[in-house]
Amino acid sequence: MFKLLTLFFLATVAFAAPSSLQNLERRLGRVSLYSIFLLLPHVCVRSDTNVYCGQWDNVVAPPYTLYLNQWGKDGATSGSACAQLVTLSGSNVAWRTTWNWTGGTGVKSYTNINVNANLNKQVSAISSIPVTWNWSQTSVGTIIANVAFDLFTSSSSGGSAAYEIMIWLANYNAGPISYTYGSDGTPTAVASNISLGGKTWNLYYGSNGSNLVYSFLPTSGIITSFSADIKIFFTYLVNNRGFPSSQYLTTLQGGTEATTGSATLTTSLMSMVIN
Repeated sequence: MFKLLTLFFLATVAFAAPSSLQNLERRLGRVSLYSIFLLLPHVCVRSDTNVYCGQWDNVVAPPYTLYLNQWGKDGATSGSACAQLVTLSGSNVAWRTTWNWTGGTGVKSYTNINVNANLNKQVSAISSIPVTWNWSQTSVGTIIANVAFDLFTSSSSGGSAAYEIMIWLANYNAGPISYTYGSDGTPTAVASNISLGGKTWNLYYGSNGSNLVYSFLPTSGIITSFSADIKIFFTYLVNNRGFPSSQYLTTLQGGTEATTGSATLTTSLMSMVIN
């Protein structure tokens, strides 16, 4: 009986007008409404599929938020980035982003899907982080960008970032943060040919000025279909790089850092869960 009532509630929410949903949220509170969504995670609930292009636009779609995050926009001579959700069913989301940036040398935007659930757990207390990401990209001319998971950890729950861990699936003429560089000016890896999640990676280490950064990059090519438990990347860092397992995972995102050029990233399937 309870499940039937829940189904009725979800169906009502799915087809309700936005104003009605906002009124319902005010009555129940965000936490209560979000909890009801989680009761039946495989029910497809209507989400906001409008296209957004604002510098700090975001779309909340539990258990995720789509962020445009054009934090380096002012460094561009011209350009824009737009994004939209396509479908959402439980933890499976499809989305796309189109960007076009000219001028400057730094990252202009990191359009991404951000996980909202089960954050602020110590790495030692996390049993698994299963992720899946199937994507494709079209571009015009030469671009500078990446496609990557981005994780931040802190020494306290909800605290400021101490470490950033990046798992790059594609490197388009960009480059990871590194303390060391070769004679040709390219970053040098601190470890090579690491087998994790069914792929082989090189590891880079440096600082972005605010926190320490570990970046895993494919040894060759790009990875357009990736499915693994990325907790093993933490396990590797704990066992081989002295990473403190007492750190709290505060952020888990997947998206594209765009610097210059023009491209459209289409994600047909993404799922990220923290257990």
